[in-house]
Amino acid sequence: MSAEAVGRYMPPVVTLDDLTAMMAADDHHRYEISPEGVLSIMPPPGYAHAIIATRLMVWLATGGVPAERIAQAVGLRIPGRDGGVGGRIPDLIVWSKAQADGVWLPVTDVLLVVEIVSPGSEGTDTVTKRGEYAAAGIPQYWMVDQDPAQTVTMHHLDGDHYAVRASMPLAWLLNTGTDEHGLG
Repeated sequence: MSAEAVGRYMPPVVTLDDLTAMMAADDHHRYEISPEGVLSIMPPPGYAHAIIATRLMVWLATGGVPAERIAQAVGLRIPGRDGGVGGRIPDLIVWSKAQADGVWLPVTDVLLVVEIVSPGSEGTDTVTKRGEYAAAGIPQYWMVDQDPAQTVTMHHLDGDHYAVRASMPLAWLLNTGTDEHGLG
């Protein structure tokens, strides 16, 4: 089913269950919703994006993070400041402990969320999601640019917002230990 066809049957208020059904009906897009109810429809990630995510997953796993605490493209239930609930699908998530199976998991045990910035997602990844993840209390947020260096910008929670802790090429990060970043 196309995004256009999904849009024809859009309910007046979209829930996380609606997003799940929309994604099941449309193999060509990812659907997210902000806690305020703003729907985002994105194409699936490309090859370069997938390779960055894979390299990070391998680094995390070989660095001692158990596989059951690392996931790609799993939905997170994002609480809003005004009681709303949104759903975001980060490119990579690291938890402090294994999670129960589900489509939209709580942010309670999340240690790190990684977004790989794709063309067209810059504003959402660098502003919108950063604010939502900070408000949800996620301790670390990393953004990876798809520039030649694949620059990783590491944010850590400082009160109710993120502060930049470091910015470096992905190759440099992959030569550090996960424990140096509070993930080992």
